[in-house]
Amino acid sequence: MQKKIGIILLNLGGPEKLEDVTPFLYNLFSDRDIIQLGPAWLQKPLAWLIAHRRAAGSKKAYARIGGGSPLIRITREQGAALQKALRATGDFRIVTAMRYWYPRAAAALEELAGEGISDIVALPLYPHYSCATTGSSLSDLKEAIAASSTRFHLQEIRSWPDHPSYISCLTEHIRRGLLSFAGEEVQIVYSAHSLPASFIDQGDPYLEHLRQTIQGIEAQTGREGLLCFQSRSGPVRWLSPSTPETIGKLAQSGCKNILMVPISFVSDHVETLYEINVLYKQMARDLGMRLESSASLNTDPVFINCLKDIILEKLEERQNST
Repeated sequence: MQKKIGIILLNLGGPEKLEDVTPFLYNLFSDRDIIQLGPAWLQKPLAWLIAHRRAAGSKKAYARIGGGSPLIRITREQGAALQKALRATGDFRIVTAMRYWYPRAAAALEELAGEGISDIVALPLYPHYSCATTGSSLSDLKEAIAASSTRFHLQEIRSWPDHPSYISCLTEHIRRGLLSFAGEEVQIVYSAHSLPASFIDQGDPYLEHLRQTIQGIEAQTGREGLLCFQSRSGPVRWLSPSTPETIGKLAQSGCKNILMVPISFVSDHVETLYEINVLYKQMARDLGMRLESSASLNTDPVFINCLKDIILEKLEERQNST
């Protein structure tokens, strides 16, 4: 009888309703993998202050997209679709674990342990590795494993920036987005979540992974795009250019149409629904341009099959090494 394998989909999470915003921000800023707020003993008090200071602005953004983040719902939908896609290949149980909201890693492990599952594969829904995303989520999961009474055997999937199915899915979404401009000249702009530049200086592969993805896309589309970075916060040196800076420079150059590709996001959340589709779209309009966004991957069947392939390739790699 084949052993049942647990798949844990890792993601950041998000506030599901407006009253969740402050505690979500507190959890986020408490993580020293993302930002170190003075000495370790000051991290949580400062995180509390920052969370309360930023909550009002964040609540306005979430109010504009329905009163909360759809990220947890979409991740669960991705998990259900993935479980269905994997059904013919083995016995799998898929759960989700959010880094800064619920369900957390401990709850996901408890669910698996309750079904007698101890072999698990962690699949971060971040194609491009960074210590602030994949690294932090895996560390959180490992802490939960260490605290569990069940002896789990963990396999980690750390990144997949150039997986052929992922590239094909992004390329198809870009092609569909370009069709909405009815043949007019369009500038493709890849907008990724920003990171402090110090992370890259210290060897974080995030930027290189983004370039691998874009190189794969451009090999299929034959078109060049511009890479920029959104969602900066805090008085440190961030990756540049920023997305607003890029929009402004394109306006100055006479550009009339922008197709923005949310390159580091595989699910809709506040960065795509509000920042890109509200703030940046209005900014472009004010500058005399039209900005549209390519659709997020969400539960696109090609993307779900990509996740299936990534898992099966990982399991085959383990089998071949034993």
